Amino acid sequence: MSQPPIFLSKADIARRHIEGLILSRTVKPGDRITTREVSEALGISETPIREAIRSLAAEGWLDVQTHVGAVVASAGSEQFREIYALRGLIGALAIELGASSHGAKRLDEIDANLAASAEAVAAQDIQSYTQLNHEFHILLYDTPHSQWSLRMLVSLSALTSGHYGFTAMPQRMAESLKEHQAIRDAIRAGQFDLAASLVKQHERTAYETLAGTLASGEPSRAESAV
Repeated sequence: MSQPPIFLSKADIARRHIEGLILSRTVKPGDRITTREVSEALGISETPIREAIRSLAAEGWLDVQTHVGAVVASAGSEQFREIYALRGLIGALAIELGASSHGAKRLDEIDANLAASAEAVAAQDIQSYTQLNHEFHILLYDTPHSQWSLRMLVSLSALTSGHYGFTAMPQRMAESLKEHQAIRDAIRAGQFDLAASLVKQHERTAYETLAGTLASGEPSRAESAV
């Protein structure tokens, strides 16, 4: 039986559009997001766009600055170690809290995500893999028992997603996919302690990759992937 269509408000549509711009690196940290440009792109009024911007600012995707407006948020390099460590710790907690929610249906959704991710890696489709990577982490953490963890993780991810993508280091996609598959395998086996440990390692590896590129003194390559 086909799934009923999901209703999206105009604010939801605007939010998804802006998130897509950030995740695909069409806009980068410090770039302005104007209601006029989004309105013209989507053909909707500016009122729901303002609502979407307020929501994204509350979660850390955007900064709203006086006399400037909404700009894509970013963390400084000195904050990255802490951000990735927090992502690992909170992600591991979300896995443990949400263990009972990882039933057959959720596992099927994760499997479908990984299958699509494998196709994106094979095709070197960076934009698709970036979105699938984001969706994979949402599937891990979005459970009735881990909503506060999810909120914090979304905010932490927003601080790096606009600036760091798979474009600069496409080989990281394959490594990231293998790590995702290992996390899935541990969850499927009911080994949630192992899955939590793998999440911590996944975020640690992402940070180490980033730190290595920053230390290399090549700023243009410091856009590492997670």
